[in-house]
Amino acid sequence: MSEAAGTERQPRRRVFAVANQKGGVGKTTTAINLGTALAAADRRVLLVDLDPQGNASTGLGVERDADRPTVYELLLGQAEIAEVLRPSLVPGLDILPATVDLSAAELELAADPKRVWKLRDVLRSLPRPYDYVLIDCPPSLGLLTVNALVAADSVLVPLQCEFFALEGLGLLLRTIDRVRRSYNSRLHIHGVVLTMFDRRNNLSEQVAEDVRSFMGERVFHTVIPRNVRISEAPSHGKPVLLYDVRCSGARAYARLAGELLRRERHRGAA
Repeated sequence: MSEAAGTERQPRRRVFAVANQKGGVGKTTTAINLGTALAAADRRVLLVDLDPQGNASTGLGVERDADRPTVYELLLGQAEIAEVLRPSLVPGLDILPATVDLSAAELELAADPKRVWKLRDVLRSLPRPYDYVLIDCPPSLGLLTVNALVAADSVLVPLQCEFFALEGLGLLLRTIDRVRRSYNSRLHIHGVVLTMFDRRNNLSEQVAEDVRSFMGERVFHTVIPRNVRISEAPSHGKPVLLYDVRCSGARAYARLAGELLRRERHRGAA
């Protein structure tokens, strides 16, 4: 976890949408563990669970409570953010949790003329300062993901090192471009995170080469390995960095956080 430390603190909050319309690419795992590693580097982090599956919430040990409002009520204007905000078991990492109720939000907001700005407005009223906000998007390009893209400064794209990895990436890039032109001119892709990398498999190397050829410097140097400890950690309600900090997956996410912070420092100096 110390690998991410020692980088200068950023002067203002940065909002990242962690997005990919394909499921099973390590999106939620990346949001949880990147957030944990950033918090370990003394950054104040907020994770927004925008996926109706609520896996980011349970993966951070946040128990579902029928008596407490969630992101669903926030987006519909039925709760204040202070009622929804929860601490996680990671010091410095808070969460706005979600449950399956969130799946109804797209229908309920469909007729609202301000439907794409709901999350942006929520984040403008945060009751405490954060260095980084990570939005865990659902595996689709519907209204919830568009809300995340409108609210974000940039996008992190987890991409699994498997066959058809690039399939659908073009659609995500077009969606990002439409949001940039219509709602959020500052939006850009911060980087692509290669996940589920298996060094014993030639296919992983080929996929990584193809993605780097297509996306260039936007691909992070750090790759996230296929690691059983990463898969086990959510069932214990913990990020892998707390479940087994010595495993290869935990070390990779610490390196990823360090690389992200270095990119941020260079961006601020540009």
